[in-house]
Amino acid sequence: MEKSGLTGSRFLLVTILNVVITVFELLGGILSGSLSLLSDAFHNLGDALSVVLSYIAHRIGGRQQTRSNTFGYRRAEILAALLNAGILIVISVVLAIEAIRRLMHPEPVKGDIMLVVAVVSFLANLLSTVLLNHGAKHNLNIRATYLHLLSDALASVGVIIGAMLITVWQIYWVDPVITILVAGYISYESWPIIKQTFDILMEASPALDYEGISQDLTALPEVEGVHHLHAWQIDENNVVVSVHVNMDDLPLSQVEPIYRQIEAVLCRKYGVNHVTIQAECHRGENESLFYQQNDWRHD
Repeated sequence: MEKSGLTGSRFLLVTILNVVITVFELLGGILSGSLSLLSDAFHNLGDALSVVLSYIAHRIGGRQQTRSNTFGYRRAEILAALLNAGILIVISVVLAIEAIRRLMHPEPVKGDIMLVVAVVSFLANLLSTVLLNHGAKHNLNIRATYLHLLSDALASVGVIIGAMLITVWQIYWVDPVITILVAGYISYESWPIIKQTFDILMEASPALDYEGISQDLTALPEVEGVHHLHAWQIDENNVVVSVHVNMDDLPLSQVEPIYRQIEAVLCRKYGVNHVTIQAECHRGENESLFYQQNDWRHD
């Protein structure tokens, strides 16, 4: 937990803040008749659950590797990030549908109550985002939770503006319009997280210069060829690579220094965290850099 700059007490404080905001906005939304407040209340309820899920996943992700999980438990945070972002998308769709209904059938809103509740909610959400800001820079799971809270803060700004317009000019259609805009923003910010987490879970290759890797490794005097390279991510910060290299028939005492050179190139230049190397003389020397389905016949 210390690595990301977060502590259990911060998560607890953020959770308590979101529960309080939820209750406050539910009451304010009912009393004022504001869809923006009610939608933000349900959004905050989702945030409270998101923070709890994020904390649990963060704790699980910090566990050491075991016999049954040799890469550790970091994927728990990726799963939590995917779930959190998915919930945001669902909430946004529901809010947009209800807002469209409100546009077709406008309902009166008490702007003064709406304004007070929105201001208090904004301040509480702003405090929550500050508490999670540092960890969000280095952790996809915490970033998803941070976006939950940031979107709530922005939603509160929209509600404040809407409340002012309703109070002064009785422009009731502003309430559902703001809801639609916030829902669109939430979806826009959530989609990249869904894509990135899905790519990680599907073992998609990270964005590395693979041709550059091949050229750098074959530039080493002892390496004659490179093939069957595989790269994947354990989480958004840890890249793993396995690669087969062709070289002369050398004793292990001479192969190990070459391994260290390969590891140095991959780790220092390309940001790889863990490397597995298989040395071969002629096996696979005519095969492609990436594994082809029929390559196993040559192995």
